[in-house]
Amino acid sequence: MADTIDLGTYLRQRGHRLTNPRRFVWDVLGAARGHLTADQIATQVRGHDSGINLASVYRSLTLFARLGLARESNLGTDGAGRWELAHPDDEFHLICDSCGDVQHHGGDLVDQVRSHLGEDHGFQAATIELSVSGVCSSCADAPQPGISRGLRPWPSLPSGTRTGDILPKENR
Repeated sequence: MADTIDLGTYLRQRGHRLTNPRRFVWDVLGAARGHLTADQIATQVRGHDSGINLASVYRSLTLFARLGLARESNLGTDGAGRWELAHPDDEFHLICDSCGDVQHHGGDLVDQVRSHLGEDHGFQAATIELSVSGVCSSCADAPQPGISRGLRPWPSLPSGTRTGDILPKENR
């Protein structure tokens, strides 16, 4: 998308100016090979203009999101939003719990969800953002000492915790 629109014209047609922070944030998003936090974007933007602060980056991102040019997703375990250029709803995110890699996957799953919501629940979804967490093929194939291939280790319990402390009574 970054290379298919003239950002200055697009913004002016909607009553906004093309400022340096907006231009640099747009360039960073367009060149990104992944999903970036606002801090990561700000760091790269400061490489172009050291006077641009994090607040300016957030204002640019917020405007781009409002205009449908960018989208924020919560894809990590750190709670930080990840930004990318807008893409159709029919692409969803596959998030690796092991290495943190995020991949886009296309298909008809989002259309199926949209149809189900409309037909079975009378709900007209405006936006669907679907994220699936798991283990990517690279991490699943990587040998891990003491762990059979394809299996993930059982999470360890806090010191002093007994199994009976976390299982419901009917399962003890």
